[in-house]
Amino acid sequence: MIVVAGESLIDLVPQPGAEPGAEPGAEPGADAAGAGPLAPLVPRRGGGPYNTAVALGRLGADVAFCSRVSTDAFGEALLEGLRAAGVATGLVQRGPEPTTLAVASVGADGSARYGFYAQGTADRLFALPERLPEGVRAISFGTCSLALEPGASAYEALLRREAGRGVLTLLDPNVRPGLIPDADAYRARFAGWLPYVSVLKLSEEDARWLGGSPEEWLAKGPSAVVLTRGASGLSVHTRGLDVSVPAVPVAVADTIGAGDTVNAALLHGLAGRDPDAVDSLDADGWRALLTFASHAAAVTCSRPGAEPPYAAELPRSLLPHR
Repeated sequence: MIVVAGESLIDLVPQPGAEPGAEPGAEPGADAAGAGPLAPLVPRRGGGPYNTAVALGRLGADVAFCSRVSTDAFGEALLEGLRAAGVATGLVQRGPEPTTLAVASVGADGSARYGFYAQGTADRLFALPERLPEGVRAISFGTCSLALEPGASAYEALLRREAGRGVLTLLDPNVRPGLIPDADAYRARFAGWLPYVSVLKLSEEDARWLGGSPEEWLAKGPSAVVLTRGASGLSVHTRGLDVSVPAVPVAVADTIGAGDTVNAALLHGLAGRDPDAVDSLDADGWRALLTFASHAAAVTCSRPGAEPPYAAELPRSLLPHR
């Protein structure tokens, strides 16, 4: 089983074909109003970890979501989305607090920016579970859940505990600067996570904001650093290899959920291997895995919102052997 730990939320995204509206505010709870007419916003299920779990379920993985979800109508919709994708929800905690909202604006190139309404929401009150099910082979973390207290400390404790048990761990910081009150403190905390991380996956934008390099991060713990480079493709850096693959050409609707789909593809390909798979994978193995991830992300980019592909939508030759 693969466990995905982190937040779920509702993305409010511009209606396809609508006129562009205002940019969302950068601060949590900020006023998103601006000059010009507002585009109609459509609610969609989202959150980096949530999207990763759904993508894994659609790919056919044995996956569970570990989070705290509101009992409000949005929370019920989020759980319905997980179940529809075949994601187990037994590790989901519930609470009466509202669901986090993320207001998205999409640029001309399909890239998305977000303003968050996260004060007092359910996912911030996540508590460390006593134990995870037997047979967990991999667990992933990232995005808002590692930046917003008090839940961030509980997720961090889960990362450390499961890494100590030998579980493969993937970290996607997916940095949202508007949610981070002290950038230097966050960067220091990020460095403290690295000894417990098997695979660090991040975008070039994240890498610039964090102010490091694959070589520096590898020296602190991870066995592999995977960089997403937009239209330039994907690359992986290990202590002995540097492998890159091109992006799959596609008409981009938007990039919402593309990085989360890469997370899912990496986990799907690695979790079924031996525990030391990340260290033992050769250049051809990494090239095949990144190619699979690139194709999966391209499907997500081809349609509005975070709508990752089902296994049947990808060439059979690319699917990892289970």
